[in-house]
Amino acid sequence: MSAPRIYVDGSVNDARSEMWFAEPAGYTPVPLNSLLAEPGSPEAEAMREAVAPLLDAAPSEWARQGFIAQFALGQQMLGVLCDFGTVHCSVGLHRDDVGGTAQPLFSLFTITWRDTATAPRAATAARAVTGPGGRSRVEYLEQPCGPVTISETVRRPETDSPLPQHPLLQIHAHLPHPDCKRLAVLTVSTVAVARREEYRAVLRGIIETVRFVDPLGAAS
Repeated sequence: MSAPRIYVDGSVNDARSEMWFAEPAGYTPVPLNSLLAEPGSPEAEAMREAVAPLLDAAPSEWARQGFIAQFALGQQMLGVLCDFGTVHCSVGLHRDDVGGTAQPLFSLFTITWRDTATAPRAATAARAVTGPGGRSRVEYLEQPCGPVTISETVRRPETDSPLPQHPLLQIHAHLPHPDCKRLAVLTVSTVAVARREEYRAVLRGIIETVRFVDPLGAAS
């Protein structure tokens, strides 16, 4: 068996990076900076050029306007995530071939920073999974990046929400930063609740790669 291929993103050389991690196969990063760029900026122009072929290929003006509306809605949703401190978002697409019928499985992987009261990292990790919120299946781990707590929540859209009425499984990993003032929350979200063990394993695999010090020494 050949060794898995590992692709190093250019962000590993960014001196402003505060956390390094590896994503498993099947996840595609969403270019937040380009999607949410200010109109007229180089990033916005690059995104316009990238989307133009899709608009030109639309079979009708109705389809074209529908794509623009969906694209704008996606931008709004990503903007809300960023307002809450999300700095990374990836879309996961995998094949569920259990049971003999292959079907696509979708998930969302995000990283969000939260400010915390100054405290030992183990205490911050434990405190992150206490209190209200309906958290379940809480787990404490010691990883190379430090203490980590994992928890799960299952949420349902409001009955009057336009969203599909499917339960949403969210698996959270809480990783206190070494400065003891911040918390990185890694979350995998999916409506495939029956595959919770598999997605929990995916998140654990990502956690094992997290470092708060550049592992390649490139940024320095």
